[in-house]
Amino acid sequence: MTAPLIEARGLIAGYGRSPVVRDLDLVVGPGEVVCLLGANGAGKSTTLLTIAGALPALGGEVDVLGAPVGHESAHRIAQRGLAIVPEGRGLFYRLTSAENLRLRRHRKSQVTIEEVLEIFPAIKRLMDRRAGLLSGGEQQMLALAGALVADPKVVMIDEMSLGLAPIIVEQLLPTVRRIADERSIGVLLVEQHVVAALGVADRGYVLAHGQVVASGSAEDLRRDAELLEASYLGDQKAIVAAESEHLL
Repeated sequence: MTAPLIEARGLIAGYGRSPVVRDLDLVVGPGEVVCLLGANGAGKSTTLLTIAGALPALGGEVDVLGAPVGHESAHRIAQRGLAIVPEGRGLFYRLTSAENLRLRRHRKSQVTIEEVLEIFPAIKRLMDRRAGLLSGGEQQMLALAGALVADPKVVMIDEMSLGLAPIIVEQLLPTVRRIADERSIGVLLVEQHVVAALGVADRGYVLAHGQVVASGSAEDLRRDAELLEASYLGDQKAIVAAESEHLL
């Protein structure tokens, strides 16, 4: 059995002493695309920040690449092979595309910028253009390319579709699947476009009010439309009813 790249056990995460996420169990393995779904405020971004070491866990355990996160800095966790594409894309908007990629690629990386540009050919003609002048879709491609040139073993992507037209999202999500398949990179994907995300994912977890209310294969979650809808609407009674029916 392949060791997980990310494993959370009973994770409690939040800000100060206020928990936002409670008792979260989550696993991401090599070559897997795993979705973390739920309405705004469900705790998805908080979970990513805690796994990345940007927020200290309030309880439970998190292992990244076989080692506990504990009090390890986000920088050290990134050096071990965790990359994150944040909700704001994390680009230097006054720098060119080429400069953004050179900054993200560290000396020990086995991945070249040229290799990454083969995955995102649309960026090739934009290398001399400042990131702030790119379209939203181009910026997101550059952000994903920046994560890959760091030669990660696992990538976390927070709301890739934010501000993008659905047709652009439908083009980018299969690229995420390709990255996982061809490079055995684990991907933890937070995404609002539920149907499109589950179309490329292996498994998923649904968060509501900081707790997992459903998990399973992407196919099973697609079939459980009632529970997904209740989770996004924040209807606790409907969530309980849908969970009960799911267990029968």
